[in-house]
Amino acid sequence: MLLFPPLWTMAPWSCKNRPAMNLVHQRYGKARVRLMKVTREETQHALKELVVSVWLEGDFDVSYTDSDNRPIVPTDTMKNTVNVLAKEKLGLENEEFGLVLARHFLATYPQVRSVEIGLAEHGWDRLLTRGKPHPHSFQERSSATPLATVVCARGEHRVESGITDLLILKTTGSGFEGFARDKLTTLRETQDRILATKLSATWTYGRPPKSYSTTNAAILTAMLDIFAADYSPSVQRTLFQMGEAALSAAPEISKVRLTLPNQHCLLVDLSPFGLENKNELFVPTDEPHGVIEGTVSRS
Repeated sequence: MLLFPPLWTMAPWSCKNRPAMNLVHQRYGKARVRLMKVTREETQHALKELVVSVWLEGDFDVSYTDSDNRPIVPTDTMKNTVNVLAKEKLGLENEEFGLVLARHFLATYPQVRSVEIGLAEHGWDRLLTRGKPHPHSFQERSSATPLATVVCARGEHRVESGITDLLILKTTGSGFEGFARDKLTTLRETQDRILATKLSATWTYGRPPKSYSTTNAAILTAMLDIFAADYSPSVQRTLFQMGEAALSAAPEISKVRLTLPNQHCLLVDLSPFGLENKNELFVPTDEPHGVIEGTVSRS
């Protein structure tokens, strides 16, 4: 049995039969522009690796609706712009480079109303040789990725910084009790468990700091101090406390958004072997995992 009639039996589609359609939103850009910049100083080299994205919003409707490409800034031009400005302007502060990029596109193309620049950094630390920093050799920092997002429109801008995929864990100082129960609940209450999570956090600047990198480091340190030192009755409570700590550490930021996926560590049952497992042996798991999200802002 045919689910659909043959194409030759269908009425031809004509412009006069077509209902009016509207393009309600559009943006486009260049994603995952990878670059590595080596700054060659006399005594040592500095290294920075970034993945950059560019998004443009503006008067591009006719390219979608009328096949008119005149307003379009080629995405290849965006890639070239990232590379040239990285050569000329990229320094220690990713956020400052994002502002340079966004302002360039606004100044160059009147049809552009808003620019979003995303920057993800692949971190490198200087190698130690014989106890001293090596001038031009590096090792990967960790799987955690520092982030920056810059959005510029005409007359205003927003800067966000953050980090993603920072795996943190503490072996005690965490519990979970008094939660809702029904007939399908099997989870046991505990006052002592491993708390492991891959922290992702983004904070929004209300005003520019003296140094983005210094302020970002202070925010992250404040959040990790709370994670490590304070007893966690739930991931939800820890998230809020970490958000409070971030806001207290940096008066320049207005809010912080956190995601804490609960990376469960399951106690191994050793009773079939006549052994007692006193919170010593676990199976780390990635899936499934709980996901706790929240945004903490100033009053």
